[in-house]
Amino acid sequence: MLHYSVVFLVIALIAAIFGFGGIAAGAVEIAKILFFIFLIMAIIGFALSVFRKN
Repeated sequence: MLHYSVVFLVIALIAAIFGFGGIAAGAVEIAKILFFIFLIMAIIGFALSVFRKN
């Protein structure tokens, strides 16, 4: 999922360079959402692994 976030960020940067503001804004929003979903899943996975060892 982090891979998709980076892909959308790169798409947003390329679109911003060529002047496609709407596409760039949309890709940035998708990248942010995917990054936060990844972050939440990573925290949950870390917490579960800590609690399972005890």
